[in-house]
Amino acid sequence: MISNKTTRYDAAYLRLAESWAKLSHCARKQVGAIIVKDEMIISDGYNGSPAGFDNCCEDTEGNTHWYVLHAEANAILKVAKSTNNCKGATLYLTLSPCKDCSKLVLQAGINRVVFMDKYKDTEGIDFLANAGVEVVHFESNIHG
Repeated sequence: MISNKTTRYDAAYLRLAESWAKLSHCARKQVGAIIVKDEMIISDGYNGSPAGFDNCCEDTEGNTHWYVLHAEANAILKVAKSTNNCKGATLYLTLSPCKDCSKLVLQAGINRVVFMDKYKDTEGIDFLANAGVEVVHFESNIHG
């Protein structure tokens, strides 16, 4: 059972992830990520184009460009450029990870994923749960 303190902190970190999502220039979907380790935020990210590319995430038909990075990938890559690592960390997301990002999450050593909304394809969270990662769908009102 998750403690009341854990629930309060999960809600707070998810509110931060929501704030980071708003930084995305993507029109179709804005996703935010926060990575927490030892009660400290070690990374953050949102979905968007790689550095040096135009901030437009979609083509003229509204399809997402193949090179757009997902929020969790951006956050994990930021950690890779730092002196931190993700081993034993918690990843907070506004949207559950896709199957490609779930591989990155597992390889990075993240052992807990807390998300707000479910991605259309649940293969990513199913993969993580089967690999022993704690997966939490945070469905309560985080603003209350």
